[in-house]
Amino acid sequence: MKHYFVTVILIALVTAIFSWIVWRIGLRYKLYPEIRERDVHTQPTPRLGGVAMFLGVVTAFALSTQIPFFAIFWDNPERNIALLGACALIVVVGVVDDLWDLDWLIKLAVQFLAAGIVVGFGGLQVYSLPIGGQTVVSSWVSFTLSVLAIVIVMNALNFIDGLDGLVAGVALIANSVFFAYSYMLVRDQGASSYSNLASFIAVVLIAVCLGFLPINWHPAKMFMGDSGALLIGLLMAASAIAATSSFEPQLLSDNDVFGRSQQLGVFIPILLPIVVVMLPLMDFGLAVVRRMARGKSPFSPDRKHLHHRMLDLGHSSRDTVLIFYAWTAIVSLSILLMYIGTTARWPGLYIPGVVYLALGIVACLIVTFLPTRPRRVEPIPEPS
Repeated sequence: MKHYFVTVILIALVTAIFSWIVWRIGLRYKLYPEIRERDVHTQPTPRLGGVAMFLGVVTAFALSTQIPFFAIFWDNPERNIALLGACALIVVVGVVDDLWDLDWLIKLAVQFLAAGIVVGFGGLQVYSLPIGGQTVVSSWVSFTLSVLAIVIVMNALNFIDGLDGLVAGVALIANSVFFAYSYMLVRDQGASSYSNLASFIAVVLIAVCLGFLPINWHPAKMFMGDSGALLIGLLMAASAIAATSSFEPQLLSDNDVFGRSQQLGVFIPILLPIVVVMLPLMDFGLAVVRRMARGKSPFSPDRKHLHHRMLDLGHSSRDTVLIFYAWTAIVSLSILLMYIGTTARWPGLYIPGVVYLALGIVACLIVTFLPTRPRRVEPIPEPS
């Protein structure tokens, strides 16, 4: 555990330094686009945060090669190199899009290419699904599902990137919970080492989000842009796939690991990676349906995202972000408690997890739809 803790502290500091440097460069050379109609901010702001975060990620992987504890996931260096190459590709395209606004088809094609690199060249894919014991899927189904999962998560995180500190904070909370899950999953499988790629990626994401959040907190000095949101989505999807692809054949059928009387237990290992990005996935799905119903591209921008609607309800920008944090923490922690409850160690936590989830959802619904401030009213234009 101490290796992960030191990694968080060190990479957070490195990312914070890189963030300050990139911010100063962005201001000096005016590397920021004009304010768009759907934007919430009113001052031109650099969108190069993804560059600083990527440099933090590269630093973390570079340092891991020098630490014996992390040597186990360097046994297959092609996987890590493919992952970093895909991240570099996404960051470059994200920066170009933030500065010059690329066509959505080009961005989507690059996302599929990056996902293909991770899955095809890196071999990081879901080989089995924990349903009814263990169901092994064919190679082409595995490849397709893995690529689609990565692209969907990337876009889900990118779609909610509209408020100061929103994506960085949501990712920080989600990956903290996911790290705890992946760490315990390795323990429950009886592994000799707690070092694994899924936990390491989660820790790196925690670190880069911690390092970037101060400069991104309201009022933000710099945004992460598409490069940062897509980078986080790519790494979160990769971490989830790395965790779910590590199941041993006997894991889900062993009564000593998952209680047979708790049927949800066999689904939690695949469920938790999904629920940690539940809100982004929900927003992404609603946006796609909404835009296609109007005959538009599913990637055409609008001002109807969940955070925009909450602002229109009367929430301040900061309150909206905090509510998103609460939603993420409540849902992900509840599923984590259920996972712990399915093990033989602390079965009593299963019911508290369900109760916590139910009460948390009710509380968040009340806070979400009953803001303390008056509803925002759009100004009536002066007659010409």
